[in-house]
Amino acid sequence: MKKYTYPSVLTIAGFDGSGGAGIQADIKTFSALGCFATSVLTALPIQNTQGVRKIYTIPVEAVGDQIEAIMDDIIPDAIKIGMVHTSPLVEIIVKTLSEYKNIPIVFDPVMVATSGHRLIEEETITTITELLFPISDIITPNMDEAAILAKIDVKTLDDMKIAGEKILQLGCKSILLKGGHQETEVITSLFFDEDKKIHSFQSEKFPTSNTHGSGCTLSSAIAAYLAQGKTLYEAVSMGQTYVYEAIKNGKDVVTGKGNGPLNHFFNPQKLIKNEMV
Repeated sequence: MKKYTYPSVLTIAGFDGSGGAGIQADIKTFSALGCFATSVLTALPIQNTQGVRKIYTIPVEAVGDQIEAIMDDIIPDAIKIGMVHTSPLVEIIVKTLSEYKNIPIVFDPVMVATSGHRLIEEETITTITELLFPISDIITPNMDEAAILAKIDVKTLDDMKIAGEKILQLGCKSILLKGGHQETEVITSLFFDEDKKIHSFQSEKFPTSNTHGSGCTLSSAIAAYLAQGKTLYEAVSMGQTYVYEAIKNGKDVVTGKGNGPLNHFFNPQKLIKNEMV
């Protein structure tokens, strides 16, 4: 009898009890795109659509143990890393993953919530750039996060190009610099690929506040497509299309009193079954 596997994606990220961002958004995205989701919790933010109230820390050893438990059993085809807000957390993740080579890693440097709440300690940024950037195949900062990393104001498309070049010098393999915070009818994101070529992606900006978790969702979609064997360029392009449609199909829905979530399940796919060799 033939045996099958599902394309598996691991998310290492923070919690969102309101269901729009963090691990919850990641699991929804992986599932909607036909992948099997596994997860490791890095932090317990107390938040809803209106913002982050408090962040409870998960013991560093517990994060390492979670990763080992998953990797001992269900080796992922891709890994998405989200909220890592302390240096010891970065160190344990990098140390634990160092034993497992050739798995694509998408890192979303979550530093600022949609509400504007700062989510990361200042000294952690250095640790991230020194340890996490080199093992990541792509990082996906938004304009606010790019401004923190590049140490310049990032308000325009020209600013984004300058910031991207500066961030590349920190040791990244590739960058998707998201343009969702642009005050224009058409937003432009920039993909600096492995050969340092710049690709532009444009999309319509909808008049909606339902964008909570859009960054988590995009990085997860890229990881899901990489797990399916897509190239990095294909994964970035398809990931952006998925997020565009998820925002479009959820823009008029009221969920909570603040920034509502995307519609992750506007066109859910069945779990993909790959025949085992």
